[in-house]
Amino acid sequence: MTGLIILLPVFILISICIAVDSRGGIFYLQNRVGKKGVDFRLWKFRTMKTGSHHKGLLTVGQKDSRITRVGFFLRKYKLDEFPQLFNVLKSEMSLVGPRPEVRKYVDLYSTEQMKVLSVKPGITDLASIEYANENEILGRSPHPDKTYIEEIMPAKILLNMKFIEQPTLRNYLFIILKTINKIFSNQ
Repeated sequence: MTGLIILLPVFILISICIAVDSRGGIFYLQNRVGKKGVDFRLWKFRTMKTGSHHKGLLTVGQKDSRITRVGFFLRKYKLDEFPQLFNVLKSEMSLVGPRPEVRKYVDLYSTEQMKVLSVKPGITDLASIEYANENEILGRSPHPDKTYIEEIMPAKILLNMKFIEQPTLRNYLFIILKTINKIFSNQ
């Protein structure tokens, strides 16, 4: 709650920028799969033109034409993720844990991969750091959905399993610090 109060001026500024830049709502809510396979609504600042989700779930390439000007900046510095603090407040998410996936991809998980649903999903994880350039990888692929399902998703799940197997405070703090470093070195 304290984090939300401290970030309120930033939320207001970002909201104004989104409203001025493009038509549509300030927030984007998407169904994701959480702990024990329970669906919840994930909050983000809207970074795409309204209705873009109908053209595919994956963001492909660094300059996906669906992304707004302000949205590009928000995504670059991961500011679009701030509203997920509401999900943390509602106890649907944690700061660190496997990124929640959409049902379409969770339905493809093997029994072993389903173990990532044994913990609360998080705003950041090792996979988010390792695959910070996921959009670029998908942008180079002739079949982005296939590349995600067959290559990226399994690799990300393996990284998440490492955290699940060793959920120590040290690992938790390490991931937070590594995330901050990745954001600020991504300029």
